[in-house]
Amino acid sequence: MVCALGAAVCFGTATVLQAMAARAVATGAGGDVALLWRALRQWRYLVGLGMDGLGFLLQIVALRSVPIYTVGAALAASLAVTAVVAARLLGVRLSHMEWAAVGAACAGLAVLGPASGVEGDQPGPVWPRWAMLAAAGGVLLLGGVAGRLPERGRALALGLGAGLGLGAGLGFGVVEVAVRLIDGVTPGVFTNPAAYALLLGGGAAFLLLTSALHRGSVTTATAGLVLGETVAPALIGVVWLGDRTRPGLGLPAVLGFAVAVAGAPALSRFGEAPVERAESALAPR
Repeated sequence: MVCALGAAVCFGTATVLQAMAARAVATGAGGDVALLWRALRQWRYLVGLGMDGLGFLLQIVALRSVPIYTVGAALAASLAVTAVVAARLLGVRLSHMEWAAVGAACAGLAVLGPASGVEGDQPGPVWPRWAMLAAAGGVLLLGGVAGRLPERGRALALGLGAGLGLGAGLGFGVVEVAVRLIDGVTPGVFTNPAAYALLLGGGAAFLLLTSALHRGSVTTATAGLVLGETVAPALIGVVWLGDRTRPGLGLPAVLGFAVAVAGAPALSRFGEAPVERAESALAPR
């Protein structure tokens, strides 16, 4: 659980740093891949990637020790981290409702943590491994199509970054499930579709997230990200991988998960109002 919370801090802080870098680069031709290449030249983006890497390692450790739904709820708290860090670095003020959402995420985790059981030990059927690979391919296809749509069509289809954030969340959700479907680093990993789903889903998710941060607010993009990487993977963990709660604590676990994740939509609004102040903070220095 400590590793899961540490991953949330890393991801939440990295999101703001990557947003600052993505918005600081000039928009030009070449689609989202070119945007990613220009963002990689920004030091803030590189620091964000480093924090993402550390967060991913902590996430893997957590996924090997506690159920997917627990890790997902902890990662949902990364939006609360994003909100607090964005308020500091971007000069955005949080309302009382948004501070309440941050508190709700913390309270949900406080309830969920003690109610969580150990990770399921069921290997699961073979077909989810192929399903995860297909889902990762779908996320990559979404990113390719979105990068070629005209600006108006892209905004209508993807909701000003929220849709891209959701797609990125689904890609990271594929990574979460794939970690559980890989039986360690053995020669058999090269024939396991889940291993390729992990790589493809993670790469596609980063591409989509970069595009989402460029087009929408930090928290709008991250709200879709959090929702996509929590709900579906949690259900897969319970239904097919055997994740359970501690005996008699099923209801507190469900409530804790719901409260922790429910704060994401409430926090997604805070990046919309102070656009001028955010753009001033994001200007190259």
